[in-house]
Amino acid sequence: MSLREHANIIIKAALDAAMPDTAVRKALAEASFPEGKLVLVAAGKAGWQMAKAAHDQLGGRIDSGVVVTKYDHSKGPIANLDIYEAGHPVPDANSFRATQAAIDAVSGLTEKDTVLFLLSGGGSALFEKPVIPESDLEQLTKNLLACGADIVEINTLRKRFSAVKGGRFAQICYPARVFTIVLSDVLGDRLDMIASGPAYPDASTMEEALAIVEKYNLPMTEQMKQLLLVETPKQLDNVTTHITGSVRQLCIAADKACRELGYEPVILTDSLCCTARDAGVFLANIARFHAASGKPMAFLAGGETVVHLTGKGLGGRNQELALAAADGISGMNAAVFSLGSDGTDGPTDAAGGFVDGTTAGVLRSQGIRISDVLQNNDAYHALQKCDGLIMTGPTGTNVNDISVLLIG
Repeated sequence: MSLREHANIIIKAALDAAMPDTAVRKALAEASFPEGKLVLVAAGKAGWQMAKAAHDQLGGRIDSGVVVTKYDHSKGPIANLDIYEAGHPVPDANSFRATQAAIDAVSGLTEKDTVLFLLSGGGSALFEKPVIPESDLEQLTKNLLACGADIVEINTLRKRFSAVKGGRFAQICYPARVFTIVLSDVLGDRLDMIASGPAYPDASTMEEALAIVEKYNLPMTEQMKQLLLVETPKQLDNVTTHITGSVRQLCIAADKACRELGYEPVILTDSLCCTARDAGVFLANIARFHAASGKPMAFLAGGETVVHLTGKGLGGRNQELALAAADGISGMNAAVFSLGSDGTDGPTDAAGGFVDGTTAGVLRSQGIRISDVLQNNDAYHALQKCDGLIMTGPTGTNVNDISVLLIG
């Protein structure tokens, strides 16, 4: 089999292992709910999959519910649950409408009732009720994505301008109990940062928020400046939280698949956090060092890189990472591929990108310079011209990204 065929096998094995169904069922098997109402709220890119797993187990015990996920991530109706699709990574009118429906569903509950809250990555954009004008929130989100801020920095600020983030959704649910199951997409599994922690006490401070604004020189309206001085909830007495799934699980499954294909695998890290271009160049450097060994080897890195926007092209961090490795492995029997576990990478329909020892030459023969492509952040169109896009469609899970170097 070719390196591309091996990559496809590794991708499938990793994604299959990272699906939230089993983990949700396990968390629910250990839970007990009082005799009052049980209201389900699911938010995030894995929201539909998590809600389906919960409903399959609890069935008619769920009185009502709201599910909000990314466009094209719903796989159909689920009994008596209201399903919404909304904008990501920038929240839109459907994000606000779905979140208001969730607020309405949990309002007026008593201490005998329970909110089953299923949370996954992407919830920061999908589950939102802003306390600033929508245009200001949209501009802030775009500025944060463009400046290269990491997910913790982004969510630290998002909480300050929201009625549901940073533990405030749990306050809305009070006095009902909130039983939360979280699928992690944040390095280190910080519960206050996953989807901006709607039902978890916020560990970030207003001093940290102000420092982020200064670090990236982010424009703030007078209203936003005042809100930065308001502290978020630091204690919640009505919440129980179970965390399940993470990028480590993704890496372990990929490691096993590599071994079964005959590679000697090495998991470099499950907390990759740097620019996508640097990560791609680093993997290419590893390839050049180990290629002479003659052994089939695989190097894996889980995490989430960032992209500094310097152009107006189309792409995502995983596509940019892969393309950044192409020159370095040119002519070698090696491949680098990287993808988002949710099946989408940036504002594209691709999950990520694949390059091998022929990619740079193929692009060069078409008059395409990889350095120019990266400068314009246009990895999507370049990879499209050399069959380098990874297309999985929405997967139903969301546990960060995985990047793999294969040496044949």
